[in-house]
Amino acid sequence: MLKTTLLFIATALAEIIGCFLPYLWLRKEGSIWLLAPAATSLALFVWLLTLHPAASGRVYAAYGGVYVATALVWLRVVDGVKLSMFDWLGAGIALMGMAIIVAGWKAV
Repeated sequence: MLKTTLLFIATALAEIIGCFLPYLWLRKEGSIWLLAPAATSLALFVWLLTLHPAASGRVYAAYGGVYVATALVWLRVVDGVKLSMFDWLGAGIALMGMAIIVAGWKAV
């Protein structure tokens, strides 16, 4: 479970970075050169998704829970937005859903 969770976190970071860099270019007047590492990061995201041992639909469903939590941590650390109790509660519920789905991979 730990290995899968860490892989999901790496996957989420690759996706978030791949989307954040074009945002900087489009909305914050960043350099167009931000698109090159963004494309690389999104390619890494896709490759990381292929490393999971379950059917793609299950991987995407479980990954969603980790993505929610990682995006909220990004919001706090990178954007400096204070998270509410509801943010933390929602992330916890999403992570529990991920854990349930991943635990079921062995049952199928």
